[in-house]
Amino acid sequence: MSTRVTTDMVMDSTLANINSAQLAMQRTQAELSSGTTIQEPSDNPFGASQVIQLQSALDGLTGYEKSAQDGISWLNTASGALANINEVAQHARQLIVQAANGINNKADLENIAEEVTQITETVKQDADTQYAGQFVFSGTATGTAPYKSGEGEDAYQGNNGTVARATGPATSVTVSVALSSVLGNGQAGGDGKLLDTLRTIAQNLREGTPASIEALTGADLKSLDTNLEALAGLQADAGAATDQLNTAVTRVQDLQTTTTAQLGNVQDANIAQVAMEFSNEQSAYDAALRAGASVVQESLLEFLH
Repeated sequence: MSTRVTTDMVMDSTLANINSAQLAMQRTQAELSSGTTIQEPSDNPFGASQVIQLQSALDGLTGYEKSAQDGISWLNTASGALANINEVAQHARQLIVQAANGINNKADLENIAEEVTQITETVKQDADTQYAGQFVFSGTATGTAPYKSGEGEDAYQGNNGTVARATGPATSVTVSVALSSVLGNGQAGGDGKLLDTLRTIAQNLREGTPASIEALTGADLKSLDTNLEALAGLQADAGAATDQLNTAVTRVQDLQTTTTAQLGNVQDANIAQVAMEFSNEQSAYDAALRAGASVVQESLLEFLH
């Protein structure tokens, strides 16, 4: 039994070929535009799940990199302030030696005392250094200035909390610097820390008695040197933390490169191959259109006859 092929059947077949060629061309064109082979999960369910996992990993790594970079900036700000404090404290040491040389009169000693007082206020100003609107030496009380200005305002206003920056899923680096452990709480605290020492030096200079001058190169100088050594320790700790964060940034960037390559292997299209496929599909589409036009022309002739 033979099957009669009607014009409608030919038309339906031709239209199906045209639609199929058009859909294939549209999909390939989407791959060329996006540069990816997976346009929707149904294209490659396993590959789509890999893309989600890898993209999530990349997002996490980007967050850790930003966190580490922020920590580096925080520590650079803190290190700059520590360097300034060390510089002015070293100058105070030079003033002590100058004051104890035995050739200064009362007015000279008073002038040196005033300079030491100014140095003390400068130290507190540097202690109030901020990064991105946060006080870097206040512990976790980053909205509170650690020290107030003025001779009677040497008490530490922050807390002993630690500030850290995440560098991985379960790793972090402490970026807070316990400057209060070196500066202390001034003469009212009587703790022998830097602010207390500088206030005592200024007091002994103003008194100007033989006993006071002797204390300058004795107890005062010894206390100042002890605090300078402690300050150097803080600078070394800040430098070590910065090195840790730089290492973390390098590690995260290496992981980003690896993960990006893995993501590319899963979803990136081979542009040269896809372009060739698009060219072939375009030729097939054009052929389908020509075939459709031929069928329509024949059907029109049959209708006219």
